[in-house]
Amino acid sequence: MTIPFKPADLAGKVAVVTGGGGLLCAAFAQALAAAGARIAILDLKADAAEAVAAELRKDGAQAIGLAANVLDRESLEAAAERVLAELGPCDLLINGAGGNHPRGTTDKEWLEVADLEEAALTSFFDLDPKGVEFVFNLNFLGTLLPTQVFARQMLGRAGCTVLNMSSMNAFRPLTKIPAYSGAKAAVSNFTQWLAVHFAKVGIRVNAIAPGFFLTAQNHKLLIDEATGGFTARALKIVGQTPMGRFGEANELIGTLLWLASTEASGFVNGVVVPVDGGFAAYSGV
Repeated sequence: MTIPFKPADLAGKVAVVTGGGGLLCAAFAQALAAAGARIAILDLKADAAEAVAAELRKDGAQAIGLAANVLDRESLEAAAERVLAELGPCDLLINGAGGNHPRGTTDKEWLEVADLEEAALTSFFDLDPKGVEFVFNLNFLGTLLPTQVFARQMLGRAGCTVLNMSSMNAFRPLTKIPAYSGAKAAVSNFTQWLAVHFAKVGIRVNAIAPGFFLTAQNHKLLIDEATGGFTARALKIVGQTPMGRFGEANELIGTLLWLASTEASGFVNGVVVPVDGGFAAYSGV
């Protein structure tokens, strides 16, 4: 990977990336490895984690892939023990695991009274509390629990950082996905809270809020399988993005490296940085 700049040499640093089998977090891992860090890829699927780690090793990086459930403390503690034994203590935690669930999603953007007569239609009143709970747990507890486990390895050591993944939904909630929007708002708020809480022990906490990127998770939502073109929802998103397109994974890397580097951003703490092509700035008129 060609990285846009090297704000600091990350050699000797250990980076743990949750959700590391996904497109964006795999790109994060590649960039951190290219800057010299040793990488632990954590993913719910062991084969996905190992596939990314194997690619990093091909490029000469020291990397391991581990199965870990970000909602299971025992699973995370077992992974942390392996990271400590095989790579050393964690310096940089990327809380990348997250996602949505259909049971926390409405079928329509606006409620109409007639919708209540449509049994097959999921309105606000039909949202499944268990589906909403799953989304909140995955995004919020899936950020809190890994931080509880891995930040212990950071205590008493200089230059350690937690980097969370927020979303444009935290700034401007999208229609249909109240659970995901609310959960990412919680991640942003937690980022600020934790930055204050950890300030006296020297651990910085920040977040990246990506705009819209095509990933395996949202491909069916944004790409019409029949035509290969954009769905109506994708066209609305692009229409509300002043740059008129979806982002590319490499366009998150500069922000990642800036926030990961104590030399580059040592006094930056408690911020949520949008990388969104202008989406948050555009009023629609």
